[in-house]
Amino acid sequence: MSSFLAFDLGASSGRAIIGSLESGKLTLTEVHRFANGPTEQGGSIYWDYPQLVEELKTGLAKALKVDPAIAGIGIDTWGVDYVFFDNTTGEPRRWPYHYRDVRTGNAESDVWSKVPREELYSRTGIQCMVINTVYQLAAHFREHPEDFENSHFLMMPDALARALGGDDTSEYTDCSTSNLLNPVSRQWDLELADKLGLPREIFPKIVPPCSCGGTLRPELCKELGCGPIPIFKIGSHDTASAVAAVPAPLSGNWAYISAGTWALLGAELDRPLVNEAASQNSFTNEGGLNGKIRFLTNIMGSWLFQETRRVWSEQKGKISFAEMEKLALNAEPCRFLINPNDSSFVTPGDMPQRISDFCESSGQGKISDDSAVVRAIYDSLALYFRCKLETLEELLGVKYACLNVVGGGTKDGLLMQLASDALNIPVVAGPVEATAIGNLLAQAITHGDLADLAAARQVVKDSFEVKTYQPNPAMHALYNGEIDRFRALAK
Repeated sequence: MSSFLAFDLGASSGRAIIGSLESGKLTLTEVHRFANGPTEQGGSIYWDYPQLVEELKTGLAKALKVDPAIAGIGIDTWGVDYVFFDNTTGEPRRWPYHYRDVRTGNAESDVWSKVPREELYSRTGIQCMVINTVYQLAAHFREHPEDFENSHFLMMPDALARALGGDDTSEYTDCSTSNLLNPVSRQWDLELADKLGLPREIFPKIVPPCSCGGTLRPELCKELGCGPIPIFKIGSHDTASAVAAVPAPLSGNWAYISAGTWALLGAELDRPLVNEAASQNSFTNEGGLNGKIRFLTNIMGSWLFQETRRVWSEQKGKISFAEMEKLALNAEPCRFLINPNDSSFVTPGDMPQRISDFCESSGQGKISDDSAVVRAIYDSLALYFRCKLETLEELLGVKYACLNVVGGGTKDGLLMQLASDALNIPVVAGPVEATAIGNLLAQAITHGDLADLAAARQVVKDSFEVKTYQPNPAMHALYNGEIDRFRALAK
């Protein structure tokens, strides 16, 4: 039996999970959980990098008490964010900016004045999102050019691994979210960097997933009473790990949603698809395990629920997600609809008021109660899933008979059911801990316990239950009647 430790960090929380692989089955043991989120300083929002490092050390200490024979460590996080390190001192230049920081508000025009939007997509195959690293670096260089001198940056998971003893390389799947990679060579597009005025020397070496990336620092080994545990490069972008854990069929076409703060909907391809239609429909080519491309689009997922819950909890007292689901069930379906990806919903703030404002400004009238706010989110996400899956089918020339959904969003049974209703196909939901599972299985591949991605997915099928939701004809008919109205709102 081999055991591995996965650190799975999301935009609102992080976990340390031990995965034990024996006789083709994987068992999970969560040993540490901690809160994560933006920290405001001087009008900007950051990630508390030192605190995150301390949480990793705490999680490692707890894990070693449970299983002293851990054979590897892997770290996955959200994409696009990074940390600059001084080449002389090795210390971070500053805390890493949060991708929702407002400094990127006009960075698109800065970038496009040097590299037109169409050229940027043709070079990188990445959808235009102001959170992408390319726009963040442009804004960062404008405000703090000194950070780019005698420095290099690492994407967030590798920056965290470095604190434990990891090397100064960055793993491919997370780098692929940057909007700065050539999707064919899978290396930095340094000519693009030149055009943007970004120094070439800041870009780290890119290495593939399922490779070794250093060992635990000697001082940590001494402190924890352990040996030099390997630090593995896994699919360090959380969606890459989540997709690796999709219990996909061995043959035929299949699509997925990795459902969390963001809902990433797409398919797994052997090579990138970069054309005008993909660009116009905001589909992106990000890296996956086993040389695969994650051809997907970003949808504002649980973030809408999370921010609504946060605001209500501050204003009215704590409310649970289960209570929000009950509110939605008591509301009239499709009375109010929103565009989940509207720019007004991107940054932290009064989400219920923003949703109400969207509905009023789009001619739907005022929202009068909380239940209508939550129901608007549910119906709009379900309809957006349908629109995006239909677009994916058109782009790839395929038809999907079911949709696999993995990640924390699968715990929301109402959303899974409404997605099935909107799509009129079964939704196969699970596993919930897909990201951590994919992280652990990539470590097992690197360690030599599993042969490849296909073997890893077989472990998922043998180890974890999934739930299948079947479409409700009445709700599907209702959604059919509202799809054109929704498309108009979501343009």
